Amino acid sequence: MAQIIVPAAAQGAVLASSEGLSFWGGVDPATGKVIDAHHPLCGQSLAGKILLMPTSRGSCTGSGVLLELALNGHAPAALVFREAEDILTLGALIAGKMFDKPLAVLRLGAEDYDLLAKSRSARITPEMLSTDDWDLPLSDRPARALHLTAEDQAMLDGAEGKAVQLAMEITCTMARGQGAERLVDVTRVHIDGCIYASPANLLFAQTMADMGSQVRVPTTMNAISVDHGNWRDQGVPPDFGLPASRLADAYVTMGAQPSFTCAPYQLPAPPERGEFIAWSESNAVIYANSVLGARTVKHPDFLDLCIALTARAPLSGVYLEEHRAPRRVIEVELPVQYDEAIWPMLGWLAGQAAPDRIPLLRGLEGAAPNEDDLKALCAALGTTSAAPMLHVAGITPEADLPPVAEADTVRLTSDDLRRVWRQFNAGPATVDLVAFGSPHFSHAECRALDTALAGRKRHADTAVIVTLGQDTLQAARDDGTVARLEAAGVQVVPDICWCSISEPVFPPSAKVLMTNSGKYAHYAPGLSGRAVRFGSIADCVEAAVSGRAGEALPRWLTEEETKDA
Repeated sequence: MAQIIVPAAAQGAVLASSEGLSFWGGVDPATGKVIDAHHPLCGQSLAGKILLMPTSRGSCTGSGVLLELALNGHAPAALVFREAEDILTLGALIAGKMFDKPLAVLRLGAEDYDLLAKSRSARITPEMLSTDDWDLPLSDRPARALHLTAEDQAMLDGAEGKAVQLAMEITCTMARGQGAERLVDVTRVHIDGCIYASPANLLFAQTMADMGSQVRVPTTMNAISVDHGNWRDQGVPPDFGLPASRLADAYVTMGAQPSFTCAPYQLPAPPERGEFIAWSESNAVIYANSVLGARTVKHPDFLDLCIALTARAPLSGVYLEEHRAPRRVIEVELPVQYDEAIWPMLGWLAGQAAPDRIPLLRGLEGAAPNEDDLKALCAALGTTSAAPMLHVAGITPEADLPPVAEADTVRLTSDDLRRVWRQFNAGPATVDLVAFGSPHFSHAECRALDTALAGRKRHADTAVIVTLGQDTLQAARDDGTVARLEAAGVQVVPDICWCSISEPVFPPSAKVLMTNSGKYAHYAPGLSGRAVRFGSIADCVEAAVSGRAGEALPRWLTEEETKDA
């Protein structure tokens, strides 16, 4: 198979990676430099390169980052994937279709992909991939014909206006690239593109809003990049605060609810098992599929709005029963004792072990994780894997789906847990900032933080910030939790999340941060430029109160180390 998904001409040096890359949090949108501290390409520039990787991973906001790179001239010359990929493909499609900045996207079979990875440079036309040594014809024909209903065709023909027509064109192009045979109705949408990752996000949203776009199904919005009602009082510069708030307003103008949370599953009336939805935001997609048993592909930014305008999504991927089965079994050696920090660690490790396929975790049947544990597991998986879901034997609703015939088995041991703990705790012991709420803190987590503080106040030199959704904030205010947290010196901030926070809300003087989030422990070095420490809520509270993180392994890992020895 040698398919050109987004046709364009390109040439450049070949840059191949053995791992997928999240452009959001992994690539500087202003320069094209890889900033993911955990990625093999860290420090290299993607600008002008023929970039090869198996598929992308991580945040759905990668579409917006790629669009910004295309608009500012720092994008790769072309993207070449071995597996199915939607996030960057959609960014390239929007760049060419809406802004006349074409960027080629190819999908190659394993043999051709490996051959290209060994080449120094390549040239691409819509018909041919060439190196100095060989040529490979390219096809733009989809794997299957896309069958549209009369209503679909009417939207595609412009019967409901230019905005809906453009949305349907983009949706159909993505559907053909995914090999979908038809589109499917969805009941609700969650918009991820409201994060101000770059000026490109605002340009897209404002262009669509100016065309009179209106959503036709209930549509919620992700965390945004400012505290919408308070950013001026917080000292956020207008050159960032104004476009960030305008971006959020553009989606509200188009009919989206100003929910402003990266954890939409915490909102009232979450999706039900088997419900077809269309969510963006990687942690939310994985949680919806895995924990709720709802069905959604990991839709990239911009496609989320297109689906909201048409209420139709490509029927592909994990919308289909046959694609929800596990393709790798991960046997987990669960320590005898542990705290809740194990869940983001396991998610991060499971993503490493299954970077391109849905895993089934076994060995946790007696663990009884709560909703926040599963949230942490799903969010961390999304940083290291492209998988849109996972299964946990005895816990998640579809864990009884039999693995595919070719599924293999890997093991995660206490040695792996110790490795990721040390990797997440490479920073100095002095902690200037404790960061909670990536994804957004729940009401239960607010209460757990209050309990762990037990009336103590934070250290004078250590800021403590909780990010959360407005619904959670109101509930925590009503029961007095917020008042007690604020009395302890904790700052509680709605609307934004740690993956979209900026200075001065993020304390400019902070050099070392500590978090209980595996997702933020992964992304923070690249996003914030700070050193990182990691631990449970209790560990983070002790650092908040004392100003220092513990330098030893937690007891439950040390005891395992002694026992294993």
